[in-house]
Amino acid sequence: MFKDQVDITVTSGKGGNGMVAFRREKYLEFGGPSGGDGGDGGSIIFEANESINTLIDFSYNRHLKAENGKDGLNKNKTGARGNDAVFQVPLGTQVFIRETNELIFDFHFKGQREIIVKGGKGGRGNVSFKTHKNPAPNISENGDLGETLNLRLELKVLADVGLIGLPNAGKSTLISSISNAKPEIASYPFTTLNPHLGIVYVDDLKSFVMADLPGLISGASDGIGLGFNFLKHIERCRVLAHLISMDPLENEDPVASFHIINEELRKYNEELLKRPMVVVATKMDMPGADENFKKLKNLDYEIIPISSITKENLNTLKYKLYDLVEKEPKITLKVVERTYKMAKEEEFYVVTLADDGVYEVTGKGLEKVFNRIDFNNPDAVLRFARQLKSYGIDAELRSLGVKKGDEVRIFGYLFEMAD
Repeated sequence: MFKDQVDITVTSGKGGNGMVAFRREKYLEFGGPSGGDGGDGGSIIFEANESINTLIDFSYNRHLKAENGKDGLNKNKTGARGNDAVFQVPLGTQVFIRETNELIFDFHFKGQREIIVKGGKGGRGNVSFKTHKNPAPNISENGDLGETLNLRLELKVLADVGLIGLPNAGKSTLISSISNAKPEIASYPFTTLNPHLGIVYVDDLKSFVMADLPGLISGASDGIGLGFNFLKHIERCRVLAHLISMDPLENEDPVASFHIINEELRKYNEELLKRPMVVVATKMDMPGADENFKKLKNLDYEIIPISSITKENLNTLKYKLYDLVEKEPKITLKVVERTYKMAKEEEFYVVTLADDGVYEVTGKGLEKVFNRIDFNNPDAVLRFARQLKSYGIDAELRSLGVKKGDEVRIFGYLFEMAD
């Protein structure tokens, strides 16, 4: 079953917690700390696979999760890293952040691998906190939480040449005649409901990828007849072959047919009309086709008459399309780069006054520090208080009038202001 759009949620693995432990070995008087670091969480990774042509598998698994890292161990052993979760996607898959509609990844070549969300870093064990002043620290860190993103996956077929035209223009018959694609072929409209890709071999060394795209109708750009679903696949085609049936019983006015399709392309995306286009007059073997063909003489495009049944001019068409593909650069899309780094200084923390009169402290950078604290460990809590002072948060709260004994809310938890 073909599916070209699906909403999913991805969550990377949490980092393992660091361990507090001390060496207890016979004849070793001052053993010192021996708690190891937690293992990093697993990442969510997508890999482009040319043998897949649908997003249907994601419909059955809409929340993708990677494995958490394991906690640190005694004897300074690092916990096991969480396994990455690798998912195969079709070539032409685009990944958007659902809330902002930002395109963050575009899978356009075979084997392309991208980290969609990175696993959380493992927390440090107490070995990492050993200093000359504190040779036996009783403190460790929790691992960073995994990252969650709400995504929209869209599949737009990657083809060098896209076949466009009204239903019954002969697109499926043509692609089955000159490529290895075998779409369903019938004499009724809308036989093709999903794109079909085929490799067209011009000779032993030359080839290109052709897409048989579902037939368009007037109003497709307004969504009529699943128009948006069909038109979006044209966006990735470098060259367009506009097929028009010359069978008078199917198409009395081939010029009007031509303008209907071009108008839908213009309304959907004017840039599509700037792509190289060849007009292909199909079904030239039918009675009356020659008279119909004469009506196209005033079109300002190169016109190639063909018959997929008798093979008339099929080689001419293949060479022409190949030449256009070779001259046309590949289509590239602007992708918003995602970076994994500490929040900017101005975003590190924010102090606001809540409706209940309690000051609240939030911020992306501080939240990561907060989540690393083991609040069951008094030493870790004291260290967090020192961090609040070093970041200037303590001083800012006092400047706002917060006194000893007043409550301050930090990420939903109430703390009492100390000296």
